This record gives sequence, structure tokens and C-alpha cells, in this order.
Amino acid sequence: QVQLVESGGGSVQAGGSLRLSCTTSRSTYSFYNMGWFRQAPGKEREGVAGFHSNGSTSTADSVKGRFTISKDNAKNTLYLQMNSLKPEDTAMYYCAALGTDYFLPYCSGSDCPAVRYWGQGTQVTVSS
Repeated sequence: QVQLVESGGGSVQAGGSLRLSCTTSRSTYSFYNMGWFRQAPGKEREGVAGFHSNGSTSTADSVKGRFTISKDNAKNTLYLQMNSLKPEDTAMYYCAALGTDYFLPYCSGSDCPAVRYWGQGTQVTVSS
């Protein structure tokens, strides 16, 4: 059974920083491309940042320059460093294992066709 375990969410003031972590098994980490999605209340889920099979990354325009995705292969862990947080970044953040060679951030509602497995989510709240 595939498990993605997130941590690192919380409440911060605008301008602050948080780092999210997602740990999984070696087999999952090695086989799937990994990425981060988020969903705010009343909004569609959206891709934030992720890895492609060739090791390059993709980052949503809304967070580019503020969020950085990285990974630690020795720890089977994916990270999302979030700096200069804004109230509009408030959302539930999900770690995802994708069944595609590319990080495809597209979703309809909560349905993101490229994603094979989801973590449980971690809440990020940014106050103004």
C-alpha cells in the first residue's frame, strides 16, 4: 500500500515561511514522479510544483520565485520550501505521486488525472 506522509503545515503571518515535507517508501519514491498540489475552500485543486522524470521541476506561476521544490533521495523525502507567504496561499497542501513522466498540474475540482496517490494533506494558513 502506498503511503505519503506530509508534515510541516501551520499558521504564519504574511511574509513568513514554512517548509513542507513528504516521506514515502523507497519503492514509491523511486517509481513515481512526486509533486505538491493545494486546494483552498471553494476552489479547484491545483498543482503547485513537481518533478519530471528527467529530474527537472515545474512550478506554478502563482508561486514562482517564492516556493521551491526539492528532494532528498537518501531519505525518500520531498520538500516544499515556501517563502514570502501570502494570504492567498492559504490551502490544504497535498503530496502526490504521479503516474506520468511529466508533472501535470491540471485538475477539475478535486480530480487531478495525473495523480495516482495522495497524501492526507497538511493545512497552511497565512494571515494578513
